[in-house]
Amino acid sequence: MQRLARLVSLALAVAATLALPARAQEAAPQKVLRYAFRTAETSFDPTQINDIYSRTVTAHIFEALYTYDHLARPSTYKPLTAEALPEASDNHRTWTMRVKPGIHFADDPVFKGAKRELVAEDYVYAIKRFADPALKSPVWSYIDGFKFLGLGELRQRAIAAKQPFDYDAPVEGLRALDKYTVQIRLAEPRPRFIEFLAASDLFGGVAREVVKAYGDKIAEHPVGTGPFRLAQWRRASFIALERNPDYRERLYDAEPAADDAEGQAILARLKGRRLPMVDRVEISIIEENQPRWLAFLNGQHNVIEQVPPEYSGLAMPNGKLAPNLAKEGVQGWRRVRADMYVTFFNLEDPLVGGYTPDKVALRRAISLGLDAAREIRLVHKGQGILAQAPIAPNTNSYDPAFKSEMSEYNPARANALLDLYGYADRDGDGWRDMPDGSPLVLRWSIETDQRGRQISEQYQRDMNALKLKVNFKQGKWPELLKAARSGNFQIWHVGGVSASPDSQGALQRMDGKQIGGQNMARFQRPEFDALYKRLSELPDGPEREAAFTEAKRLAVAWMPYRVRLHSLVTDLARQDVHGYRRPLFWQDWWHYVDVDASVPKH
Repeated sequence: MQRLARLVSLALAVAATLALPARAQEAAPQKVLRYAFRTAETSFDPTQINDIYSRTVTAHIFEALYTYDHLARPSTYKPLTAEALPEASDNHRTWTMRVKPGIHFADDPVFKGAKRELVAEDYVYAIKRFADPALKSPVWSYIDGFKFLGLGELRQRAIAAKQPFDYDAPVEGLRALDKYTVQIRLAEPRPRFIEFLAASDLFGGVAREVVKAYGDKIAEHPVGTGPFRLAQWRRASFIALERNPDYRERLYDAEPAADDAEGQAILARLKGRRLPMVDRVEISIIEENQPRWLAFLNGQHNVIEQVPPEYSGLAMPNGKLAPNLAKEGVQGWRRVRADMYVTFFNLEDPLVGGYTPDKVALRRAISLGLDAAREIRLVHKGQGILAQAPIAPNTNSYDPAFKSEMSEYNPARANALLDLYGYADRDGDGWRDMPDGSPLVLRWSIETDQRGRQISEQYQRDMNALKLKVNFKQGKWPELLKAARSGNFQIWHVGGVSASPDSQGALQRMDGKQIGGQNMARFQRPEFDALYKRLSELPDGPEREAAFTEAKRLAVAWMPYRVRLHSLVTDLARQDVHGYRRPLFWQDWWHYVDVDASVPKH
């Protein structure tokens, strides 16, 4: 009996010992990535978003057929939910892709406990949603530019008949050939169409039954196949995503260049790790620079992207991490971003719009009067370079040696242009009037945050030197964006980030077919539209480069946009973050980093 008791006791002890790792694992702290957006999101329905912050969230929830190699520089494509790279035929008019079987959507009550597999029809449906006129997607003009055979016609039939969009109607250029095969047929050659197929933030697979179930609340219930799912959302305040527990087995892998020391080091540390490596991502919306900077310094956030300019010199003086931060194990990077900051005019506005010589002269004078170099020095604290054209750095046709009037600051020439075209002070109040004697008052939209206030001060000074009266209209980013899309503005400024390695993406802003979407200036000239079409169809090479040069010339000649600068960005991460590397043209990176939960918070 005693022997039996001892055996039982021993068995219990062994069981307890074996149970310890499980209990320890359960008690282990979550790996949480925390940082902040500087501007509020707009929506998590891909058809409704046109801002980088919302797209960063959706890129981690939905998955496109393809993605980018996270470490490769220059960037390369790789399959994501597809089995292999796409098959292109008929001079890049037909694209065929096969979805990998066995990929499932994140669990959702809509599925009633069943596993919902991703199939070809989910990509067909996702793209059709952008064509639905009832959704009024700001991205439709971009999609329409690809000329999916029959898709635009289906949309027009719905508009003409004033009937709901028929999602079940066959579309020649957008078909599921079988359960897993997607075929897209375009009316015109698109040699770089894989860029479209690699945009998880917009063109990931969508389950039709989810959209049907949630209706007009679908923006609050994004359900995709990605590594994360939405856990919390307080609009314009806080966003939390948590690991998708049903995410398939996907392991960290990449192909950095052999001489890429940073990339090789990251690969050596993380290769073979299962994705995602963090359990939760928490994003605060902090519009003011100082609180966002302090949140990182105080350890509330373990990453800060784009350190506010006024603190970048403190973080990395002369491009080297500050000793006090280095002592704490902080990591720092400074790089030229594939972006541009632009001031743009409403070409349909009766005062600054139009294509007559006097209107062009007014826009060019305003542009010549904007001191972008001073803006870089005072507002951006030296963290920028002058822009010469509407082409972003790091894209394939960006030429750092190219120079143009786009970067010129010349108030004397600006005043001479205004004098020449009759913009003179006719009533003696010290401000220029219109050539017909009517008042000339510029209406300039401006954000209410700290940077907006700083920029408005610069613009006010610049326009005072030209004797141009300005009234600033303040508003929050989402409000100003909505107004710009509808043409309810005169002058505004925004920043934009390239979403692909091809430089043509930035020229969407001047494509007449994208008025109401990317083309917020509402610029439309037949010569530019024809050029944009040629750029879409031409293969890479000298002829296409010559077309880019002509596009740059037309941008300066008509001046719908004054591209002021490209930013130098400083990113910091605390010592608990491993594997961070600023993405070039993609937004999904949270699952490529690890957070060491054992490192004590600062």
